Amino acid sequence: MAGHSKWANMKHRKDRADRKKGKIFSRIVKEIMSAVKQGGADLKSNAKLRTAVQKAKDANLPSENIERNIKKASSSDQQDYTSMSYELYGFGGVGIIADIMTDNKNRISSDIRIATNKCGGTVATPGAVAYNFDRKGLIRVLKEGVKEGDLFLLVSEQGADDFAVEEDAYLITTPIEAFVQVKAAIEGMGIRCEEAELAMVPKTWVEVSDEDADANIALIEWLENLDDVDAVYHNMRVK
Repeated sequence: MAGHSKWANMKHRKDRADRKKGKIFSRIVKEIMSAVKQGGADLKSNAKLRTAVQKAKDANLPSENIERNIKKASSSDQQDYTSMSYELYGFGGVGIIADIMTDNKNRISSDIRIATNKCGGTVATPGAVAYNFDRKGLIRVLKEGVKEGDLFLLVSEQGADDFAVEEDAYLITTPIEAFVQVKAAIEGMGIRCEEAELAMVPKTWVEVSDEDADANIALIEWLENLDDVDAVYHNMRVK
């Protein structure tokens, strides 16, 4: 297993750490509220809610926030959330996918139209962009104190299908079905996963001009700033 910088290429981020943390919290809160709407507020009888709450605890979301949103979701006035994706064509043949969780499809539809009106790009028909991506597990482990050979052997045995070495981190790609066990095995060795998520991984990458790259970055950043957008993926090779 070997590879180039998947993490750097897949998601261009500005003020990465703070923005990413905020998006993760937002997504988890939506998952909690959706789980309550679908199965009730009892953790014992609602497996989906138990999973969402555990995810919230793993992300260090304060307990009072968890409880408050469970209570809020129990209100009949609170709408349910829907998970969906928008596929777009950027500049220079770049494909873009926005993962969305929203309680108002009309609002996000309008927001996407505004994004393309302001930044360019076009909305693609469902599947036109997604066919060039695979849903994979991505795990990022900082190098400090971690032996490359030991980590490589561990994740390979657990079913990972790619291992890339960057300046300060190891990047592990897994099939969806192996994601949880690979992550658990890493943490079982006392190693912290700096980032771990399911993401859309391109099958092929697109080289573009500097002008097209700047235009794509502007569109991607606009999309990332939308409240209903949880993550944006693309197949543009970032220089």
